[in-house]
Amino acid sequence: MTFLNTTLKWLLQRRLPRIEAMKQNPGMVQQKVFNQLIRAGRRTDWGKKHAYKSIQTIQDFQKQVPVSSYEDLFPYIERVLKGENKVLWPSPVRWFSKSSGTTNARSKFIPVTTESLDESHFKGGKDMMALYIANNPDSRAFEGKGLSIGGSLHQNPYGTNSAAGDVSAVVMKNLPSWAQYIRTPSLQVALMDEWEAKLERMVELTSQENVTSMLGTPTWGMVLIDRILARTGKSNILEVWPNFEVMMHGAVNFQPYRELFQQHVFPSQSVRYQEVYNASEGFFAIQDDLSRVGEMLLMLDYGIFYEFVPIQEADQPFPKALTIEEVELDKNYALVVSTNGGLWRYKVGDTVRFTSLYPHRLKVSGRTKHFINAFGEEVIVENAETAITKACEATGAVITDYTAGPSYMSNGANGCHEWVIEFSQEPSDQQRFNQILDDTLRRINSDYDAKRYNDMVLKRPRIHVVPPGTFYAWMKQRGKIGGQHKVPRLANSREYLDDILRKVFEI
Repeated sequence: MTFLNTTLKWLLQRRLPRIEAMKQNPGMVQQKVFNQLIRAGRRTDWGKKHAYKSIQTIQDFQKQVPVSSYEDLFPYIERVLKGENKVLWPSPVRWFSKSSGTTNARSKFIPVTTESLDESHFKGGKDMMALYIANNPDSRAFEGKGLSIGGSLHQNPYGTNSAAGDVSAVVMKNLPSWAQYIRTPSLQVALMDEWEAKLERMVELTSQENVTSMLGTPTWGMVLIDRILARTGKSNILEVWPNFEVMMHGAVNFQPYRELFQQHVFPSQSVRYQEVYNASEGFFAIQDDLSRVGEMLLMLDYGIFYEFVPIQEADQPFPKALTIEEVELDKNYALVVSTNGGLWRYKVGDTVRFTSLYPHRLKVSGRTKHFINAFGEEVIVENAETAITKACEATGAVITDYTAGPSYMSNGANGCHEWVIEFSQEPSDQQRFNQILDDTLRRINSDYDAKRYNDMVLKRPRIHVVPPGTFYAWMKQRGKIGGQHKVPRLANSREYLDDILRKVFEI
């Protein structure tokens, strides 16, 4: 075992006692973060407007400061983009995470401060590895390179002396030299602007490296791996990277891709998978126990104060908002954060559900705007992912991507849900796949089941199987290729369905 591997493991594991203390005292940790944020906020225009000097308690904060969407905060963010200081956060802002999102074509620019880089994004990356090593003490991950698929950086379009780009690009650009040394590809390649050219260079370089870990979304990871296999002629990526240990994944639900990676991409029992919840707004959660699939430990000492809003109140400016000590198991909450990046009571757009308390572990259950409720069925992303996974397991199918939306009632005909699915391995029986998907949705969602009763409101789902490469070509056509872009899973309109069906079937 190399000196570097031994040294880095020892340094990272020094953090573990503090993580254990955080698990035991979540309320105390969050109160400390809250106090620090309010003190910082008092020195900003936002804090002056909302009388932060008079805020003594969390209850004061919740009464005086409204919950905000990106659109609500944008007039302030725009001032920061144009170079104003002390608008939302007291220290200067030189970086912005640019996120196109999946529900809005307009780009979002999330301020990234020195504090949010150091105390959230960097700290989260180190804790991710510390917790992985805690699960695997004999790890040799640092004897090779960690692969990450980054975005690109551009000049801030609103002003000078600052840059904007995918959060992974912002993080990579600011990594310390020791972290640059253990990752691949080089920073120059990782931050290339033109995606196709970057992909080719990544294939060329990483196929020659001793890659032992990988961080990214499974969808774009598969694009890279497929290109490497095509170039090398190998049957699976372990023939290229024989010492590969762990895939750290996030951004999309991994469950529908698990079989693909375990059986075909990394066909080895020794390869492990660790989930993270990292967003433009901050690093939120890490899978601390690899045996608890899909469950992540909420990291409470990253300079982020969390609130959890019951779904039925998610659109209210002053909703009932719960703190970490008030949440309950198995209830869906809209996630609201106040951060050391200058976001105040900000609606992230995700819904989460706690799977354990003390320690507080959660699952991302969906998006507040990603659902189908055209007929009162209230199908969320978590429902869809569960149904897709069950159908794949029963029919040997492996999916690449999918999206779904409503087909409305017309001319006396009932409505239905319409799905577009791309498989890397098609089901042994497509009709059985369709049946299991529908049956699973009915079993896990009583509202959907009620609408499906005797086909009175909803008919069976209509499913279109599209050729391999369809979603990649569609995303490319929309100018949304790269690690920061995600295929929209569910929509309460036909916006995405009609667009992709026009491309495939020319209708």
